[in-house]
Amino acid sequence: MIRRDDQEGSILLLTIGYALLALVLVFVTVDATSLYLAQKRTQATADAAALAGADGFTLDVVDGEPRAELTDGGVREQAQAIVATEPDASIVSAGSPDGVSARVVVSSMWRPPISTLFVPEGVTLQATATSRTALE
Repeated sequence: MIRRDDQEGSILLLTIGYALLALVLVFVTVDATSLYLAQKRTQATADAAALAGADGFTLDVVDGEPRAELTDGGVREQAQAIVATEPDASIVSAGSPDGVSARVVVSSMWRPPISTLFVPEGVTLQATATSRTALE
């Protein structure tokens, strides 16, 4: 049997290479999942803030019919109460573009849990939600 010395240890190098590749894939997957969940949390906060903002109406009676009127201040006040429960979230804008809908834009900061070398400052996430108020 002929033994070739130049092939000795090649399996070890391949194993180390594949192990490093597997670690990188795990790190990227963890960071991508964390980003996805942070965006979903930001969107849920914006949805809740818009829904609460739509409840910040003033009730008026016009021609014998009740009418719910939203103001920018009322929407912002209600939305702020919801966003205050999230430590990393802040309101970018909150208001009523037409008097019957509440539009809220929420921002939050995401920092990767593992690969901080590539994104050390983090990423700003924004979510917009709109909710309408209606009286029936």
